Amino acid sequence: MSITQPKAASVFRFDNSYHRLPEHFYARLAPTPVAAPALVKLNEALARELGLDPDHLRTPEAVAVFAGNAVPPDSDPLAMAYAGHQFGGFSPQLGDGRAILLGEIVDIHGQRRDIQLKGSGPTPFSRRGDGRAAIGPVLREYIVGEAMAALGIPTTRALAAVTTGEPVYRETVLPGAVLTRVAASHVRVGTFQYFAVRRDVDALRTLADYVIARHYPDAGDAQDPFGALLDGVIERQAGLVARWLLVGFIHGVMNTDNMSIAGETIDFGPCAFMDTYNPAQVYSSIDTQGRYAYGNQAQIAMWNLARFAETLLPLLAGDEARQLETANAAIARFPGLFQAAYLEGMRAKLGLNEVRDDDRQLIDDLLDTMAEGSADFTLAFRRLSHCAGDEAGADTFTSLFREPARATVWLDRWRARIATEPDPGRTTRMLATNPAYIARNHLVEEALAAATARGEYRLFDDLLRVVAAPFTERPGQERYALPPREDEIVRQTFCGT
Repeated sequence: MSITQPKAASVFRFDNSYHRLPEHFYARLAPTPVAAPALVKLNEALARELGLDPDHLRTPEAVAVFAGNAVPPDSDPLAMAYAGHQFGGFSPQLGDGRAILLGEIVDIHGQRRDIQLKGSGPTPFSRRGDGRAAIGPVLREYIVGEAMAALGIPTTRALAAVTTGEPVYRETVLPGAVLTRVAASHVRVGTFQYFAVRRDVDALRTLADYVIARHYPDAGDAQDPFGALLDGVIERQAGLVARWLLVGFIHGVMNTDNMSIAGETIDFGPCAFMDTYNPAQVYSSIDTQGRYAYGNQAQIAMWNLARFAETLLPLLAGDEARQLETANAAIARFPGLFQAAYLEGMRAKLGLNEVRDDDRQLIDDLLDTMAEGSADFTLAFRRLSHCAGDEAGADTFTSLFREPARATVWLDRWRARIATEPDPGRTTRMLATNPAYIARNHLVEEALAAATARGEYRLFDDLLRVVAAPFTERPGQERYALPPREDEIVRQTFCGT
């Protein structure tokens, strides 16, 4: 498809490496214009990190780019091809059905970043979809991405959100919007699966070489570079999923086409942060079997990575037996890598400075007590942070549990443990590890409802300011730290497709 959009003066300085790959990796096309684009949110901090001038990004010319109404002269817009396992079932062709990659920018740190529009109209991969997005899902991805970034978790982020002046038809009529997403790249496990299912080994090698050069340059010097690539992706994903669990995050759609090769959180449409601790917690309305429940996420990540390893088999060194041995050995390392990252994070949350054999039991007993006592995950760890040097803090911690007496027994064990490793800075470090604020579901839904129904963004802006500084307590802003009342509980979240 030819590109017919008007050219816009560029402030982006694109340098597009993915476009230089073979043409069967993508479909070239321009975004579909919209009626009346209006900028509703610009991420100024991210803009500066990308080396862009926020004032320029507020101009009508830049807003036209964010909406898909104009294409910068150095952009090469394209929709990427990929496949994927969705809830365990394989689809040989998925691809960007409502997203277009405008190009890549090298940021102020020298890192290459993708600039992609989501909700920018149909593509050859749309599968009868309209290619559009509603304002609610766009703002959800914006605010959760910023919350994740502030928590130190690798994630895609939003540069801008614009409304389109056009309706989007779902179960109801909703205001349309386009999100400008920034990512280390948009290559997924599903991208490799797309070529593997077609037995296109040349394309797999080209893609793997590209990913090594862009994300894992040290692997290029290894004796088996593709085996080193597999090891690198497994290590990043193990650390990423451990970080999710440490803040109570539930991705919601851990399909292989939603697993980034770069190791970032991506495509988290029906995601949620857990309130009451429950390892079987599910929010996503489409996860009817609980496949992607909170406590299943590490197991699913390992399953997805096994699918990635399968795509690399023909590239690995040696004969078929050795290739299979290499892949199996790499996947077998995942549980250890995940557990090491998870335990290190949990020790930090509990303020434990020494590694001891009974650490896991102490952690598991706390989580069991939280589950049985219906304690709020985030608030329990935050209040525990105050218990290290403050006897009065015990009541605020145990009051979160349905049976405070059992929580008191655990708290006494914990205090006995930390007494054996005195540390005057423990409380400060725990408060810098255990957030006071997360993007709580009921607050997110409240903000999105106001934006959708009335075009009112004050609640969104207020919540964004809080979650962008999650470890800084704000007097008078307690509602952002507290769990929902019974009538505020969000039981389901929804995809934006």
